[in-house]
Amino acid sequence: MNLRRTLESRLRDAMVRAGAPHDAPAVVVLAARSEFGDYQANGAMAAAKTLKTNPRQFAQQVCEAAEMGGLAEKLEVAGPGFINITLKCDWLAGQIAAMAGDERLGANRASPRQTVVVDYSSPNLAKEMHVGHLRSTIIGDALARTLDFLGHNVIRQNHVGDWGTQFGMLVEFIRPFSVAQSLSIPGLDDLEEFYRSAKAQFDADAAFAKRARQNVVDLQRGDETATGLWQVYLGMSKHHCQHIYRRLGVTLSESDIRGESAYNDELPKVVEQLRKALPDEFKESEGAQCVFLDEFTGKDGEPLPLIVQKSDEGFLYSTTDLAAIRYRVGKLKADRVLYVVDVRQSLHFRQVFAVARKAGFAPEGVSLEHVAFGTMMGPDGRPFKTREGGTVKLADLLDEAERRAFDLVSGKSPDLPEEQRRKVASAVGIGAVKYADLAQNRTSDYVFSFDRMLSLDGNTAPYMQYAYARIRSIFRKGGTGFQPVAREHGETGPPIALAEPEERALAVRLLQFPETVEVVAADCLPNVLCAYLYELAGAFMGFYETCPVLQAAPPVRASRLELCRLTAGVVRQGLALLGIDTVEQM
Repeated sequence: MNLRRTLESRLRDAMVRAGAPHDAPAVVVLAARSEFGDYQANGAMAAAKTLKTNPRQFAQQVCEAAEMGGLAEKLEVAGPGFINITLKCDWLAGQIAAMAGDERLGANRASPRQTVVVDYSSPNLAKEMHVGHLRSTIIGDALARTLDFLGHNVIRQNHVGDWGTQFGMLVEFIRPFSVAQSLSIPGLDDLEEFYRSAKAQFDADAAFAKRARQNVVDLQRGDETATGLWQVYLGMSKHHCQHIYRRLGVTLSESDIRGESAYNDELPKVVEQLRKALPDEFKESEGAQCVFLDEFTGKDGEPLPLIVQKSDEGFLYSTTDLAAIRYRVGKLKADRVLYVVDVRQSLHFRQVFAVARKAGFAPEGVSLEHVAFGTMMGPDGRPFKTREGGTVKLADLLDEAERRAFDLVSGKSPDLPEEQRRKVASAVGIGAVKYADLAQNRTSDYVFSFDRMLSLDGNTAPYMQYAYARIRSIFRKGGTGFQPVAREHGETGPPIALAEPEERALAVRLLQFPETVEVVAADCLPNVLCAYLYELAGAFMGFYETCPVLQAAPPVRASRLELCRLTAGVVRQGLALLGIDTVEQM
């Protein structure tokens, strides 16, 4: 049940009964402070302005017209026309009991169910993955997991860079070896160094560079030898990517890869279709084939082209992206396509989406969304680099995260066996890197800091993992079976009592889980889920410090254990949607 949407619906109906237009929103939000109730409706003031009536009087009429069906204990008008909503304790207790018995924790399956294509990660297969690939990979994966959880048909697409001159260069560099020797080609264990060596020869040897460019032509026409060597390199690079994805706990598989090369045969068709569909906008400019749309102009006011074919008849990213839209809408039947790509590509995607719409590649009913994100910065406020100014390999970053997490866990729990400490350190270290990124509004740049992300205080993965482990310890100490999500089918839990303010505050937070997940899916903002989990953990700590659990009398003890159980289930599920593991002990 989406509590906020339920309140919004009931108060909107009350506003209509009080005389407001049918489309007037109730604007229900969380109350800023607990003394103002649990939620607040702010729409009465705007509706009153439209009706040219006193907003406080109109808000009072809304309260009197509201049919809350036992959901709210009271509605009160405050300030210039706010409506404060206090939920009824008995209703809250019943909802918590139902949530505790639901494996989906109160979250409804999406209706209508959509086919959602999520385009994310998209590394260049010529090189090893580096920190620049981190944000797309983990933001995209969190969104894919969340959409999956809500019941949508999610199709992951890893639009890797696997085509172009750089691959002609790499094919030439490994040409002295046969395909059969691929496992023993020197240097292929370090793709970054291998690429640098190939690039050095490409820059220094004109004959080598000429042959490399010819390899690109050979690849385009399907030459067997060039294609075989190209596939050898791609195989090694894909293996490296999958190793990183496994370490990160990312759900991308090799079958999700559909790279630039997959669209190669379609590119001439895309250009021809644009020529026919957009006769007034498709023009030649300095030998290149371009689409000019009126809404795109440069700083000088001149039309800004989307180039789809160069003067040498080569194609560009824009052409490939248009071909991908045709495939995703036409073949995959996408209702919604999310492109998790950094904010610097915003103009590119605005142009590509606009051209795709105008050419009929994507009808208006299909949502094309650029899920833009900012840059990971170093302590100096510049894009994250090594001390020498080079690119940081993602594998090296994860190694360092796990090493620091092992030191943290060893200092906190030195009695744990080393094997267990290393397992916990992996979950904590990788989780810390992911959570630190996901907790930011994705459109913002942020400064990468191991010290901050591994802190046990504040909105961090270790804090959330520790909160879960602490709840788990309650059940170990009490000798009580632990079942963090739903009960067995048909099994009922103990009655829930919300006598103390802290119990009630925790219950309200728990019921906000479904609406939070829906916001994440709709707005593509994983940080909303991070903020919710942090607030939930804070509400639990307030409850735990004030309300004895194991020492309480039997009926109260059972109720409080159920609140603990449900909190653990929500924390575990919430972290799982972010792609972060929980641990039993820390």
